[in-house]
Amino acid sequence: MKQLWKTLKRYAPWLLLLLTIDAFFALLLWLSERQAFQALIGITVLANLVLFSATVLIFHLSGQQKRVLFRTFLSDPDPVNTKKLLRAVSQQEREQLELLASVLEDKQIRIQEMEQSIRDYEEYVEGWVHEAKTPLSLLTMILDNRTDELSPLLQAKLDYVRSQLQKDITQMLYYARLGSSTKDYRFETVELGDAVEEVLEDYAPLLEEKKFLIENQLQSETVYTDRRGLQFMLGQIISNAVKYSSSNPRLTISLQHSTAAEILTIADNGIGIKSYDLPYIFQKGFTGDSTDSRKKATGMGLYLTKMMADALNLQLTAESRPEKGLSISIRFPIV
Repeated sequence: MKQLWKTLKRYAPWLLLLLTIDAFFALLLWLSERQAFQALIGITVLANLVLFSATVLIFHLSGQQKRVLFRTFLSDPDPVNTKKLLRAVSQQEREQLELLASVLEDKQIRIQEMEQSIRDYEEYVEGWVHEAKTPLSLLTMILDNRTDELSPLLQAKLDYVRSQLQKDITQMLYYARLGSSTKDYRFETVELGDAVEEVLEDYAPLLEEKKFLIENQLQSETVYTDRRGLQFMLGQIISNAVKYSSSNPRLTISLQHSTAAEILTIADNGIGIKSYDLPYIFQKGFTGDSTDSRKKATGMGLYLTKMMADALNLQLTAESRPEKGLSISIRFPIV
C-alpha cells in the first residue's frame, strides 16, 4: 500500500494535466453545445480517471516486479538473475545494470577468494597449534618423568616456560576458532569446582612463581555451559591476574546465587585498573596506561574472554579500583 501511494504521488502531475485538458475541452464543449456538454462531461472525466488509474496500476505492478528481481540480483548476481532483471528494465537502465553486474561479479569473486583464504588461515593455525603441542607434550613428559635429574630451580623455570607456552598456544587456537564460521561448542551441566581446579592446576607454575594465595570458595555448584569455553575464559582471567599481581598476591573465586542467574566471580588484589580505563578493558588491543607492568601487554586476553562469553551467551562484568585489584564476574543464566 505504501508503494502504491508513492506511485500515485509520482504520477499525480499527469493526473492534473489530464484534468486540465478535460476542463479546457469541457469549456469548448459548453460554449458550442450546452446539451452535449451535460451528457459528455461526466463520461469524459470518468474515462480519463479510469485510464489514469489503469496506467498507474500497471506501472506499480511493473515496479514491484523490478524491485523483487533487483533484490534477488543483489543477493546473488549470477547470470540467471542478471538476465531476468535485464529483461524487465528499459534499454537505458540495461546499460547501467550491465555495468553494475560486472562490478558485483568481480566483488563476489574477491569475497569467495577471501573466504577461502580465511579458511586456509584457520586450518593453518589449528594445524600449527597441534604441531606445537607435540614438543610441548614432550617437555611436560620430561618434567614429569625426570624430576630427579633436574635441580628444583631449573625444574621450576622449565615449568614456568611450559605454562607460558601452553597459555600462548591456547590463546592463539581460540582466537582462530572464535572467528571461524564453524563452532563446536558442547553445552552440558558443568561442575564449577572441578572446572576451576583443572584450570588452577594448569596455571600452577605461574601461580607458584608469583606465590599466589588461592581462596577457592566453590563447593559442588553446577552451571549449564560449554566446559572448554568456560575453562578458556577462566584461564585468561587467571593469567591476567598473574600478569598484574601485587607483592602479596591473592586470588578469590566465589559464586553468588540469584533467581535469574549464577554469578561466578574471580577477584585478585593486584594493581587494578583506573576508572577511566575500566569501560574499555574488553576491547581488542586495549592495554590501558603505559606503566611498566603493562608495557608488554597485548590487550588480547580479556578481549578473547569477552568474545567467548558472547559466543556462549554469558554476561561478563568487571569492577576495579587502582591498587585494590580487579574483580571479573561471569553471569550464567538459570536454565
